[in-house]
Amino acid sequence: MGERKPLSFEDTEIYKLGVRLQAEVCRMTLTELPPHERFEEASQLRRSARAVIASFVEGFGMRRYKAEFVYRLTKSIAEND
Repeated sequence: MGERKPLSFEDTEIYKLGVRLQAEVCRMTLTELPPHERFEEASQLRRSARAVIASFVEGFGMRRYKAEFVYRLTKSIAEND
């Protein structure tokens, strides 16, 4: 009885963590950044937080193609950085 494989990207711990972190980034950009940084920098941070999740979801959909899966995960890590 091995570990069950996720049926959907929404079942993965990575996705769940990504959604929680995205919400935290959005909250932080609205409440903790200085006023002069709330437009440009905040917008970029929110876009990057969404892109981390989007790249992971795309990779999950392509997981049967190892090279594409690795590429999408690498892209997700880069957005996170």
